[in-house]
Amino acid sequence: MLDDRELVHDTARRARVAAQELRVLTRDQKDAALLAMADALEAHSVTIVQENAADIARARENGTSDALIDRLTLTADRIAAIAQALRDVAALPDPVGEVIRGYTLPNGLQVRQVRVPIGVVGMIYEARPNVTVDAAGLCLKSGNAALLRGSSSAMSSNHALADAMRSALIGQGLNPDAVQLVPGDSHESVKHLMTARGLVDVLIPRGGESLIRSVVENSTVPVIETGVGNCHVYVDKDADIDKAVSLVVNSKAQRVSVCNAAETLLVHKDIADAFLPKALDALAQAGVRLHAEDRFADAARGGACEVVEATDEDWAAEYYSLDLAAALVDDIDAAIDHIRRWSSGHTEAIITDSQSAIAHFTSRIDSAAIMVNASTRFTDGGEFGFGAEIGISTQKLHARGPMGLPELTSTTYIVTGDGHIRS
Repeated sequence: MLDDRELVHDTARRARVAAQELRVLTRDQKDAALLAMADALEAHSVTIVQENAADIARARENGTSDALIDRLTLTADRIAAIAQALRDVAALPDPVGEVIRGYTLPNGLQVRQVRVPIGVVGMIYEARPNVTVDAAGLCLKSGNAALLRGSSSAMSSNHALADAMRSALIGQGLNPDAVQLVPGDSHESVKHLMTARGLVDVLIPRGGESLIRSVVENSTVPVIETGVGNCHVYVDKDADIDKAVSLVVNSKAQRVSVCNAAETLLVHKDIADAFLPKALDALAQAGVRLHAEDRFADAARGGACEVVEATDEDWAAEYYSLDLAAALVDDIDAAIDHIRRWSSGHTEAIITDSQSAIAHFTSRIDSAAIMVNASTRFTDGGEFGFGAEIGISTQKLHARGPMGLPELTSTTYIVTGDGHIRS
């Protein structure tokens, strides 16, 4: 009997075989497989929802927060949306084979840099069964095998989703090992995946800060770091009041259990008297509780919104709840300084009608995405037109921001000569 390490590594070896087969598939073959996977998910919707209900029941017994249960929950409508995301990916251009650059050297050698699949892509993620499908679909389209390690809290859901997709691959005459769940439910199996260098080409962690830090610090496999979303919204002195209120509420409250929800509100002191009364009423109606520094708390006193004192933990927090840190700032540079200190590098937003303020802010903020007069909730692969995303990278190498198909490729240089030798 294989031990845990060998079970994980055997799965990775089978993924490598599948990756070599995927590498030479045509776009038509990959798109047909994606459409078949989407159909299979909808055909197995009842079973998937039943298995998901078992996960939700265990989560409630374990005292899991409502925000995380929302991430875990699958309904028939959500499954249909996940299936549609696969169809959207099928409709996207195939990145494999794209010539990034090509030229002819003075000696006649022809040089082309061409997109190629990475190979075996490992995903480690928490309580989000939709990632099982998003990752599998994006990996397949980009010619990669997906090796998926979800959390034990979503185990039943993930197995049901993977089984449906693997059955679709078999029906298309493709290797079902292109989509595999990593065996085991212990932390040891995660460690074995992180140290499968040579079998797994890249790891992408997706989850909370502790998970991401663990993978980055302990993996011997190369990692693309996806970061937590401590996102900021700055309301400038030249902001349109009604527009600002709408954007702040949407950024914070439209869906709190996601990484692109706003966690900190910064308001220029010169607009506070006009902005705060409307903003506090709207935030109160949305159920938001403010964690405010002294000046903001004083300005908000008597308003409809619940206000508590902010601490340093609040400025660093990714709440996953209807909590929002808030501060008044003296000017745009004070807002930028605050963001530079506390941001996770995910998404920051500025609300203003001043073009000079926009230019000042966007040139000085170093995050994966900057929203100008738009909600932070738009930092998303689907919203950016990528189809489903595999994650939002907050690192600066290779991939940054929402990661779609091109970010799941590497490149090869193809150099063509006619008997050329180097003298």
